[in-house]
Amino acid sequence: MASKTTAEASTTMTKTPAAGNVLLATSPLQYMTPQFDKLNASDYLPAFEQGMQEHKAEIATITNNSETATFENTIVALEKTGAILDRTQRAFFTLSGLISDDNFISVEEQIVPKLTAHQDNIYLDEKLFARIQAIYKNKSTLAGEDLRLVEVYYDRFVRSGAELSDTDKTQMRQLNGELAKFETSFSQNVLKSFTDDVILVEDKAQLDGLSDNDIASLASSAKKAGKTGYMITLVSTTTQPLLSSLKNRDLRKKLWETSAYRAMETNAPLNIKIAQLRAQKAQLLGYPTWAAYSLGDQMAKNPEAVYGILDDLAPKALVKAKIEAADIQAEIVKDGKDFTLEPWDWAYYAEKVRTTKYDLDDSQVKPYFEMNTVLNDGLFFAMNKLYGITVKPRTDLPVWHKDVTAYEIFNQDGSAIGLFYLDPYARQGKRGGAWMDELVSQSFLKNTKPVVYNVLNIPKPAEGQPTLMSFDEVRTMFHEFGHAIHGLYSQVKYPSLAGTLTASDFVEFPSQANEDWSIESQVLANYAKHYQTGKPIPVELLAKVLKSHTFNQGFGTVEYLAAALLDMEWHSIAAGTEIADVAAFEKQALAKHGLDYTPVAPRYKTTYFSHSFGGGYSAGYYAYLWTEVFAVDAFSHMMSNGGLTLENGQKYRDTVLSKGNSQDLMQSYIDFAGKKPSTDALLKRRGLVD
Repeated sequence: MASKTTAEASTTMTKTPAAGNVLLATSPLQYMTPQFDKLNASDYLPAFEQGMQEHKAEIATITNNSETATFENTIVALEKTGAILDRTQRAFFTLSGLISDDNFISVEEQIVPKLTAHQDNIYLDEKLFARIQAIYKNKSTLAGEDLRLVEVYYDRFVRSGAELSDTDKTQMRQLNGELAKFETSFSQNVLKSFTDDVILVEDKAQLDGLSDNDIASLASSAKKAGKTGYMITLVSTTTQPLLSSLKNRDLRKKLWETSAYRAMETNAPLNIKIAQLRAQKAQLLGYPTWAAYSLGDQMAKNPEAVYGILDDLAPKALVKAKIEAADIQAEIVKDGKDFTLEPWDWAYYAEKVRTTKYDLDDSQVKPYFEMNTVLNDGLFFAMNKLYGITVKPRTDLPVWHKDVTAYEIFNQDGSAIGLFYLDPYARQGKRGGAWMDELVSQSFLKNTKPVVYNVLNIPKPAEGQPTLMSFDEVRTMFHEFGHAIHGLYSQVKYPSLAGTLTASDFVEFPSQANEDWSIESQVLANYAKHYQTGKPIPVELLAKVLKSHTFNQGFGTVEYLAAALLDMEWHSIAAGTEIADVAAFEKQALAKHGLDYTPVAPRYKTTYFSHSFGGGYSAGYYAYLWTEVFAVDAFSHMMSNGGLTLENGQKYRDTVLSKGNSQDLMQSYIDFAGKKPSTDALLKRRGLVD
């Protein structure tokens, strides 16, 4: 990617060296939010270097303390270290996924190995671990959040190799260094694919089926990239949104294959190396597989529990998907075609089936979901009704791109909660998908309020046109804000336990629970209005939208399960396992679980499965299903107790959202609902049982 990408995308990132490196001091802005208008590409490496140097000195002070190790002089002292490094990492790794260019890629390649070595120096420090171990052995004197923090630190050090021999620690450093290099390359290759793996269409007639707004957006994308015609770029999943509308089967096939086989040449060798190295690391730590290691500190605890829930659901989902496939094949015949259903046909003909079954298609629905109305009269309205919060745009604060908006969030009594940034549109230099993260974490110890952001990848319309959202995009907006409130509502003393720093198979619970407020009747009535007339969505059309809510769930569940099982199988190999071919491994893994079903591909195929090979969800993608059980059960509990009320919101906020990882996570749920969650509501919502 050319450096000019950042210049085109960002209105705030400066090109010339700043007079002072703003990363080296606490931001003077409210809530210590970053000074995006003063960040400079040349700031990062010096800030990383100084941050690591400062952090090393702070750790040495703790380690060399001649006094007996105590909770205050060791654990709390550790919580207070690394201010510059923390600030720099948050700013850099936030922006590297949002406005990435050659400068970011270069810095990442240089700094990741150093950060990995720096982390190893801490977690493999024998003297430091001895102090932590001494406190852990006397943990009976501690209670509450203090006890939880000690347990988290001890577990983190042990799982990082603190108890290994010197020889094994040397090997651990080598493995971590190699993994850091390969995982970084994998992620960079995926990011490049959003720029490199594009489809240029010269003949507008090939775009038959797309709306005028969609076509104008594709033309605008091509123009911005310095190309002629119409440019189709990829989103993160295998199934691309345009597949549901494109009539041209050859173009559908080209789009699907471009998506499904992206980064194959560059990332397939890395997938194998990463999986093998992780297996070696697990073996070194005494685990049979990476999956066994990875799940050791999760709610699921072990691979058997994960395979159990995935394999239990797989046959039910496949039966549903095959019923859907039969309906789609009938629709193909009805359309006068004689081909057999292929993956690139599914979305297009599923829409026809939807239209037939429910007399409904996206072109009818989208005019009632204009983005600003969904945001303000839907999402923020629901959050006000449930939690009493109000939201105020902060146009005075700098942002990293002209499309980003900053908001300040307030409690019902007017007290401030923190800041929220929204970056809604897809663009070059921005990785695909949707996510949330924190720029500043809440902590009573550090007296900090949360600064969080949501990222979406909604196609940006042509200049002057409204942003009309699909219902899936609406639900994604609600989903990501569920993560945001998890960070915003944190009320925890120690930063290591705050906000979303929970097990990965819990962190998706608040986000998925928040999705369902998008279909609550009071909320829908407030935001589902025609963008031109302001008239509410007709009752009949709304009924169709809600009735079709479980439509295509066989497909959706199978594609998710296939990806989750791929993730598990890649990380269930033993050390020393030889793998020659990624595609063959995929096929064998899916066949093993009965999901080698041609019309439905995994949501993420291996070579761009960033959750698994580039992010923090290795042997963890199952978490979305695991936590959906919590989410559906929680929503059902709220609806049985009054629904969208301040009382429900406050209880949920007090027992779950505010707690972070400061107590046992299942206990947090039980404190809210009075019991452990049941899978019954999930199966019904997905339409897999009557």
